[in-house]
Amino acid sequence: MNRLFFITILASLLLSGCITNPVTGRSELALISQGQEIAMGEQHYLPTQQSEGGQYRLDAELTNYVREVGNRLAAVSDTPLPYEFVVLNNSTPNAWALPGGKIAINRGLLVTLESEAELAAVLGHEIVHAAARHGARSLQRSLLLQGAIALTAIAADGNDYENYIMDAAQLGTHLITQRYGRGAELESDYYGMQYMARAGYDPDAAITLQQKFVKLNQGRSTFWLDGLFASHPPSQQRVQKNHETAAEMKMGQDKSWQVGRDRYRQKIAHLKSRADAYAAYDQAVTLANKKETSAAKNRIEQAISLEPGEARFYGFKGNLLYNEQRYSSAIFQFDQAINRDHAYYEYFLGRGMTRSRLGNHQQARQDLERSNELLPTAIAANELGNLSLRAGDRSMAKQYYAQASGAGGSVGQIATNKYVKLDITDNPARYFDVSTEEQNGVIYAMVINDSSVPVQSGVVQFSAVINGRERQEHASIGALGPGQVVRISSGWRLADADLVDRLSAQVVSVSLRP
Repeated sequence: MNRLFFITILASLLLSGCITNPVTGRSELALISQGQEIAMGEQHYLPTQQSEGGQYRLDAELTNYVREVGNRLAAVSDTPLPYEFVVLNNSTPNAWALPGGKIAINRGLLVTLESEAELAAVLGHEIVHAAARHGARSLQRSLLLQGAIALTAIAADGNDYENYIMDAAQLGTHLITQRYGRGAELESDYYGMQYMARAGYDPDAAITLQQKFVKLNQGRSTFWLDGLFASHPPSQQRVQKNHETAAEMKMGQDKSWQVGRDRYRQKIAHLKSRADAYAAYDQAVTLANKKETSAAKNRIEQAISLEPGEARFYGFKGNLLYNEQRYSSAIFQFDQAINRDHAYYEYFLGRGMTRSRLGNHQQARQDLERSNELLPTAIAANELGNLSLRAGDRSMAKQYYAQASGAGGSVGQIATNKYVKLDITDNPARYFDVSTEEQNGVIYAMVINDSSVPVQSGVVQFSAVINGRERQEHASIGALGPGQVVRISSGWRLADADLVDRLSAQVVSVSLRP
């Protein structure tokens, strides 16, 4: 009876959470409402853009063009969402959609396409991912596997930024780097082609696009593997399905379908003319990662000479100079970057870290706070903690270190250790496992240092009611390293007839090594 009752309640909950998908017409579970999807997209769109390179700002006309094509497709989609489209300053060929219709395409993918219809195929595909709730459905699966609806529990997984991104950007990055299933990809291809046809674009472009992707995938280019192929795996099956869909859509139609090769070439001309500059920049990044600094400098100087308007080049040069501790020169480069793009976190982060090294603490704080407004990172939060501690504000330092400790990687671990060093003296009981025992009439405490911090000394407080009388005693502990155990005597000697109640012990104070 109880099992049947549980099944009935569960079934009623699932049914009450079912909706009709506006794209496919199928009934499906909806633990996340459309309003929540829209709010999620709004919250994560800007920080996710930041984590993926920031907006491409050198050619506003190109961004307007992409928006024009995207809005044309969105107007004939099945789901009225507040769609937005941006071009990101990222060489990796990729495009992605967040729930609620927030869509981005990298300049690295734009230079690979050959027509407006192929651009429509990419954007239509991403529109379907949003309209058909693919991202939300993936999130729901995660929530069901966790057994609770707790969006904040989903963190970035398997991406380049997981080691230092914090807060909102983590979920956004998780959503755009997830690998869509074969069903979702085929669904997005099919309905994306429907949107293309409704908007007047030749659906055959979706075939040539997939053929191109399959060929590039066979070449196993690193950029492609890191980008579109990681989340949108191409396949010959998708090519064949697109053939079938296009043939079905065109059957019996005598219509002039738009391809737009010449118009696309015109719109992409400026970006393509800077291909050598971005290639030099990408090479500089690769060389710097290999610790070939001199060669990296040569490449970035080449990039700047070819395109002096690109902020990214100056920001990268500033990073190189910072690593060489040439702080004044680094400041100049970060200034150049910010003058060209005042809305990308990395330049403020670099300048803030540099100003901190130069002792310009107030200016450093302003830059690091601005960096965190754009994209919260453990690097900025950890340095803000250092600045707060230097200013004597332990409480604020702890807040920043606690924020940074939520990230993974070495910076998160450093921040965690700094937080513990401050908090262990404020709240020592949190960091020691203490148990009591009686032996030969003497009460002892077994004290284990569960923290990562070695302590120089401390005090254990014993409390008990002995023969109806409340008693307390304090005993000292000496140096105790992480994970170490010490046995401390309370000094109480009990007779067999003594009655002991509410016996406890805890560490009430510690001092750290200088």
